[in-house]
Amino acid sequence: MDPRLDAVTAELRMAVGGVDPAEADRLCDAIVGAKQIMVFGCGRERLQLLGFSMRLFHMGFSVMTVGDVYAPPVGPGDLLIVTSGPGELATVGTVMDLAKRAGASTFVITAQRDGPDARAADSVLVIPAQTMADDRGEQKRSVLPMGSVFEGALFVLFELLVMRLRDRLGVGLEDMRARHANLE
Repeated sequence: MDPRLDAVTAELRMAVGGVDPAEADRLCDAIVGAKQIMVFGCGRERLQLLGFSMRLFHMGFSVMTVGDVYAPPVGPGDLLIVTSGPGELATVGTVMDLAKRAGASTFVITAQRDGPDARAADSVLVIPAQTMADDRGEQKRSVLPMGSVFEGALFVLFELLVMRLRDRLGVGLEDMRARHANLE
C-alpha cells in the first residue's frame, strides 16, 4: 500500500481522538430527544452525513435530509444536524437560521469553534482537523488535501456515535437489518 497510510490513519486518529467526549454525549442526547432529525451538509461532508442519517434510520430514528422532496417541515422538538468544517458556509448558515426560526434546535459539527456557523448554533461538536479553512501555507498540517481529514474523521466519528447510541438504546444488529433497504 501507499507508504503514507500510517500518516493518514494517524491524522484521522488524532482528529477523532481530539473530540470532547462531553460534546459527543450532547449530540447523542440531542438525537435521542428529538422528535425528528434533519441533516444538512455540503460536498463531501454531506456524503458523510447521508451515511450517518442512514444508520440513524436503521436504529429507528425519524431522520430526513434537508432539500429532499419528501422532507417534512421542522418545528419545536426537532433537531437539525449540520456540518461546517471550515466554520462558515453560506447555505449552512441559511438553513440553520430557517430551522431556528421554525423552533428547531441546531447542532453544528465543525473544525472551527469560533466560526460564524458554530456561534449561530445551539450546540457544537468540534473535530480538530484540517479543512479548506486552513489547508494552505503555514497552516497546512495534513498530507491529505483540503478538508479530507475532517471528512474522514466525520465517517469515523459517526460510526462511533452509532455504536454509542446502539449501546445506550439497546438496538441490536438484527433490529437495524430489519430496517435496511431490500430493493438493492
